[in-house]
Formats: sequence, structure tokens, C-alpha cells
Amino acid sequence: MTPTPKTLYVHDDLSEEVRAAHGSASEAARAAAALLALVTRDTARVRILTLDEQLTALARGEHTPFTVAIGIGRAGERVARQVHARTGWFPRIERVDLTREESGDGYTLSTLGSASLEVQLRTVTDAASIAVVDDTIFSGLTMMAVLKALDPGARARARVLCLRAIRDSLDDVATMCPASAGFIAGGRLLEDVSFINASGLVRRGAIRRTGQAPLAFYERPEWMRAWFLQDADEITARCAALARLLEDSA
Repeated sequence: MTPTPKTLYVHDDLSEEVRAAHGSASEAARAAAALLALVTRDTARVRILTLDEQLTALARGEHTPFTVAIGIGRAGERVARQVHARTGWFPRIERVDLTREESGDGYTLSTLGSASLEVQLRTVTDAASIAVVDDTIFSGLTMMAVLKALDPGARARARVLCLRAIRDSLDDVATMCPASAGFIAGGRLLEDVSFINASGLVRRGAIRRTGQAPLAFYERPEWMRAWFLQDADEITARCAALARLLEDSA
């Protein structure tokens, strides 16, 4: 059974994406705004995280430009480019393909058909300084896998940066190399605190499953009920309607 977190942080990566693709006055933009207003109606428990607040906090760190930044998946690569636009830290960005997939009762890691992590990382292991970048450190599963795949010498020259993190997971990562995040939430994973991306509510790919088609969050009713309680049915209906709008206009 999925627990209801005491605090649910929703990263708003949806509003600007929809406005940019469809226009600020579009039906899709209005639907996205209405969805997020409903998502945050539970003001005591649900909080929106903006990209700007996370980037601003992360950019307060002092770093000379890294020789190479490793972006974990498309999300990590995107964050690396967003951070570089503000700071100039990452003149060279390389993506490694790695994601978490549901498999049976747990999760496995997949390179989505790409080469093994060790092979993907061969081009960066000699770099004088290495940033390993992702959007979220939640369980830390993917980040730890990348760090372990680096040879010890490269790991000693690495630093982890991400937009948001669970404190305990970030502390675990920091046992392998220095790590920082724009926003850090304390508490027990899933029970006290959880993170989701707003885009994942409507975009398939938020839930990846081994050997099966990916899902959006709204297609997982148990999770929606745990996250949004009495508002779950209405939020799910709005997610489905917005997903259809976005698909029809794609």
C-alpha cells in the first residue's frame, strides 16, 4: 500500500512547457493552470517547487567550470544545461542513459538499450574534474549506480549536483563524493516526504515498467489516492483531459 506523505513536493515543470508549446492563452495552458491550482488546494500538505528557486539556490555554490558534466538521462542533461546557462560551470555535457524501471515487486536499473554504464562513462573517466548532474535524488538508486560505475580515481574528482534531494539519500551519496542540491527535504522517504514532477501527472514515461508500456501518474490510481486523498478523483480526471489535449495538439 502506498503511504500518504506528510509533505508532497510537486516540481512545476509543466506550466512553462505548455505555455511555450501552446501559448499562454491556449486551452492547454488554462487546463494546466487549473490542474496545478487543484493539486495545491491542500495547502497544508502539498507544495509547489519552481525551477527558478531550485536553480537560484544551487547556483549560490562556488565552482570553477568542470571539465565535463555527466547528465543522468534526459532530465539530468536538461538540468546541466539549465545550470550552465546561469553559471557557466558545464562547458562540456555528456549524457548517460540510465533510468529506474518497475520489475516485479521492486525496481531495476535500465540503460534503455544503450551500452553498459561502464562503457558509456569511458569518455569521461580521464577528466580533471567531473560533475554528475540529475534533477532529483530520491532513493539515490540511479545516482549511486553512476558513481559506482566510475573508476575510483574519477570518482575522487567528481561532485554531485541536483535540483532537489531527500536529505538522507543525499547524505548517502555524499559518502562517495561531495554532493549538493538546490532544495533538500528532510524526513522518511514516502512516509514523511515525496517528490513528483507535475509533467509526470500527464506525460507517459513517469512510470517505467520492464517489458511494458510506460504510464503517467494519473494512470496509477493507488498513487493518486495516496498523494491527493479526497481530491484524487477530480485531479485524475483533469490529468486525463489535459493529456488528451496535449496528445491531440502534438
